[in-house]
Amino acid sequence: MPISRRTFLVGGASALVLAACSGDDDDGSASPASTTTSTTMPTTTAPAVPLTADPFALGVASGDPDATSAVIWTRLLGAEGDHDVIWEVDGVGSGVARATPADGHTVRVVVDGLEPGTWHDYRFRAGDFTSPTGRTRSATGDELRFAFASCQDWRDGLYAAHEHLAAEDVDLVVWLGDYIYEGGSSDSGIRPHDGPACETLDQYRARYALYRSDPNLRAAHARAPWFVTWDDHEVVNNHTREVDPARRAAAYQAWWEHMPTRLPKPSPTGFEIHRSLEWGALAAFFALDGRQHRTPQPCGGSIVPACAERDDPEATMLGAAQEAWIAEALPASTATWNIVANQTVMAQSPIDLGPTTLFNMDQWDGYPAAQRRMLEVLGRSTNPVVITGDIHASAVGDIRLDDGVVGVELVGTSISSEFPADLAPFFESAAVAAGAQMADATHRGYVVCELTAERLRADYRIVESALVASSPVSTSSSWEITAGTPGVRPLA
Repeated sequence: MPISRRTFLVGGASALVLAACSGDDDDGSASPASTTTSTTMPTTTAPAVPLTADPFALGVASGDPDATSAVIWTRLLGAEGDHDVIWEVDGVGSGVARATPADGHTVRVVVDGLEPGTWHDYRFRAGDFTSPTGRTRSATGDELRFAFASCQDWRDGLYAAHEHLAAEDVDLVVWLGDYIYEGGSSDSGIRPHDGPACETLDQYRARYALYRSDPNLRAAHARAPWFVTWDDHEVVNNHTREVDPARRAAAYQAWWEHMPTRLPKPSPTGFEIHRSLEWGALAAFFALDGRQHRTPQPCGGSIVPACAERDDPEATMLGAAQEAWIAEALPASTATWNIVANQTVMAQSPIDLGPTTLFNMDQWDGYPAAQRRMLEVLGRSTNPVVITGDIHASAVGDIRLDDGVVGVELVGTSISSEFPADLAPFFESAAVAAGAQMADATHRGYVVCELTAERLRADYRIVESALVASSPVSTSSSWEITAGTPGVRPLA
């Protein structure tokens, strides 16, 4: 049974693509879809003010590829009024899109008509200015190399990891959240934020512009298409469904503006970002949203002993609609590998202190009924691999339910966000005691995975230091999963 699809953008390779027309499938998912051609331009509502400086300072990006199309993105920084933007894709065609103040002068184009498994250079033009050239591709093939990463607090470190990620020979980058951090400026950290804590749309837009000003991050975006989800700091730390609606709406709009996705524009009534991406018959990716629908953390939150509230069967990480979607879509996938892009640690990870046991209530451990249902879904699926961010540390281990292995979890460290140095040894020992085969809370970096029909190899890539913009990278450990054989094992 193929993964269900949902159509929500119109456009073509030789025409404008800027619509946001959506239709709902029964499962509530949001998956990349085929496109149609439109030649209708939106009506100009604000006269363009001539561009006097290069508007492409935030670079270009692409994402959400399928077998015949991909999204390309840019933003005109400093623009006023409506602007026509020419887009060009080598070997495919060109067209005109409209950048408007209502969407922060961002432009996204669904480029259709790509040959399966092909790479294409692309660029944008506005006024007398031309953007940097990006590189994107369609999704198919017998092999796949993808990287996954998360957590890039501007204040904690520089983006040395992104410099090396941009040089990796990968087909896809999967981003697991915490693209920005919402906190205000302070005297601590290697580089400060440039304003107060984000609460309004203008503040969130400015924060994305600050992060995208980093040349290493821009290079990583230009290198390959991305498949993205969010975590908490795109809105506010540890947010749940109870976050202030106005702040949430501003944060969602800014995230949508800056991510190269096929998702329709957020509406006042909601914004669903969970969706799937197919890479031929080899792999399927499922992006979860473990934040906006979750109930508040039980037992007062943080890392605390269990209480009765933790056992509430109605408590949820994903919400009813998303949980029903993944429970149907993941086991139904016919791909060899099924990759779940997930925010917080999913495997059961109790912290045994002898006389008492602690649980991290921000992780799936805080929601054991929902956790069990999710692990049962993994147990009904083909070669499931959960990739996880959030915790600013690396870990590798089998996911167990009762006495059986139902999947593998690869936890990747952060690009720059720090793990408290005094707690690193405690985390590492507790993770191993809970069943992890490896735990490392000291290093920053990303993970590169290579897939074939027979195996998945994961290389943990770490930089020497995140306190300098350019730092050597090395592989700290390598791991292998064999298709059809539950569990992960180290490679020498």
